[in-house]
Amino acid sequence: MWGRGCQWICCGSGLSGDYISEQGHHWVGIDISSAMLDVALEREVEGDLICGDMGHGIPFRPGTFDGCISISALQWLCNADKKTHNPPRRLFCFFSTLYSALARGSRAVFQLYPENAQQLELVTAQAMRAGFTGGMVVDYPNSAKAKKFFLCLFAGVSGVLPKGLGTESAEQESSRHVGFTNQRMRFKVTRGKSVKKSKDWILEKKERRRRQGKEVRPDNKFSGRKRRPHF
Repeated sequence: MWGRGCQWICCGSGLSGDYISEQGHHWVGIDISSAMLDVALEREVEGDLICGDMGHGIPFRPGTFDGCISISALQWLCNADKKTHNPPRRLFCFFSTLYSALARGSRAVFQLYPENAQQLELVTAQAMRAGFTGGMVVDYPNSAKAKKFFLCLFAGVSGVLPKGLGTESAEQESSRHVGFTNQRMRFKVTRGKSVKKSKDWILEKKERRRRQGKEVRPDNKFSGRKRRPHF
């Protein structure tokens, strides 16, 4: 899907980038927080990192990326944190430069938390003004806790929007909701337990580097084995 690469808006510490790398894709993340990017560097993420404000636009050549993702970030462009901030102008600057940076036929998906219907209309209007097609998809619209908004956009082509989760019949919605809850519990159980530097983590990282064509030392019985402390 992302032969040229994926643009990740507000990547933070790059936690979700591990999944993108595991799928064999290259990604470039941009975030306004240098502290969060320092954490990403400490985690040795596979993607490239840029410190910048998405409201100032995406600084890449036309057609650089085959896709774009963003998690819980787009709504911040609706706020005027400084006197110079103009939300409609910042949104249009972001979407217009992103449209240019995406190859024709690419998709962009933004998960966001809008404060009200006015913010949804503002965001969608500026995206369409920049040339995108698409619209808003809502998962679990009748749930207070599981409800999520996704702005799904298409660059240069008209695509079919995915169907939101939780919009089927009551029986199907119940079964899907159980799966959603189980997934949340799985992450809750593993919270606080770092797998970095474990044997499995090292082997997975080496395998990702091999898929990327990088030179990697062969695996052996000492891979991932803890060394004795030096006195």
